[in-house]
Amino acid sequence: MTVQGFIIHLQRAERRGEHARSLIDNLPVPTEILDAVDGEAMSEPEIADVFRRSLHRPWYPFALRKSEIACFLSHRKAWQEIVDRNLSAGLIVEDDVEPGEGFDALFRLAASSIQPNDYIRFPRWERGENGDVVAAENGLSIIEPRLPGLGMQMQLVGVEAARALLAATRRFDRPVDTTIQMGWLHTARILSARPIAIREIDFDLGGSVVQNKKKTLAARLYREVMRPWYRFTLYMINRLQG
Repeated sequence: MTVQGFIIHLQRAERRGEHARSLIDNLPVPTEILDAVDGEAMSEPEIADVFRRSLHRPWYPFALRKSEIACFLSHRKAWQEIVDRNLSAGLIVEDDVEPGEGFDALFRLAASSIQPNDYIRFPRWERGENGDVVAAENGLSIIEPRLPGLGMQMQLVGVEAARALLAATRRFDRPVDTTIQMGWLHTARILSARPIAIREIDFDLGGSVVQNKKKTLAARLYREVMRPWYRFTLYMINRLQG
C-alpha cells in the first residue's frame, strides 16, 4: 500500500510554515508540503470558472468568501495528486493540525481498513457524528456517520474516493466540508475515526487564514436560522439516499 502525506500550507502564512515543516517528521507516512491556493491572488474570471451559486439541492444559503473557494481548490489539488501519482491513499493535513496521543495507532487502523473508495476523517471533535462501526481494534474504531461532521483538518483519502470527488466538484457552490457531506453527489464512502486524536492549533499560529469578517446583526440572525435548517435538510436527504 502506497500512502503519501500532503500538508496544505499557504506560503504567505509565515507563522504556520515552521509548524508545517515540523509536521513532516511527526506524521506516520512520507509527507510533503503542498502549496495552498491563495484566494487573494485569484481573479474574478478564475473564480467564475469554478464557483457557481445554487448548483445543487439543498441550496446553500450563505455566500462564499474567496478564502473558502481557495480552500476548496487546495483540497482538489491534493485529490488530484493522489490520482496522478496512482497512490493507494493520501493523508491530507491542514497546516494548523497537531497529532495527539494515540494518533499513530488510530492511523494504522484506518490504513489497514481503508478501501479505494473510502474517505476517512480524523475529526477534531465527535459532535454530531453517529453511525455503524465498520472497523475496530483495541478500543479504536472507524464509523460510518449518518451525517459526517464539518471540518477538513485531516483525512485519509483512497484513490477512487479522490477520483469521485474530483469528478463531482469541477464546479462547486458551497464549502468543501459540506460538499463532502453530500454522499449522493460524489459517491465516496465517508468514514470517521474514533477516538479524537488530533487538535487544531490555529490560535497558536496566528488565527484562521479563512477570514471571517464581522457580520451585521441581521446577517448573524440569518445564519442562526438557516444553519440548522440546512443541516437538517442534509441529514434527511442522506437518510433518503440510504
